[in-house]
Amino acid sequence: MSISEYRTMSRPVLSGLPATGQTRRLTPGGGPGVVGRCRDHARSALEDWGWLPTTDPDQQARADDVLLVVSELVTNACRYAGGPDQLVLSATAHLLRIEVLDGSDAPPRPRVPHAPGQLGGHGLHAVALLVGRWGHAPLAGRPGKVVWAEFDVP
Repeated sequence: MSISEYRTMSRPVLSGLPATGQTRRLTPGGGPGVVGRCRDHARSALEDWGWLPTTDPDQQARADDVLLVVSELVTNACRYAGGPDQLVLSATAHLLRIEVLDGSDAPPRPRVPHAPGQLGGHGLHAVALLVGRWGHAPLAGRPGKVVWAEFDVP
């Protein structure tokens, strides 16, 4: 094993953060590719914060979960709310929070009953399985909402 491989494996998750944490924001714009732009933004933040690259399979799986949740929340904003206005990633040594802001006041609605064999309607159920907590709130002072999800940092 090379020294650089050892350093990549042994560094703590989110080691690249300042002690007070850090927030990254993206205004993705509309049109084709918005989900990909948001995923790329999230991947770049995970790289800067020391989560990626990794040779630890558990850490890689957790990073993949984060990117999947970003994709699901942004896809829902595109499908049901006219697209995301902003993607916000906030991280501390103990928590990674994803926020997707959009201009719709309508809350996200998981399909009930959930039918695993049915086409579509699985995104919010997947989010609920992958994260520690998720929810939504109205935006202060303007129309719209924020849909958020939180990962506890291992």
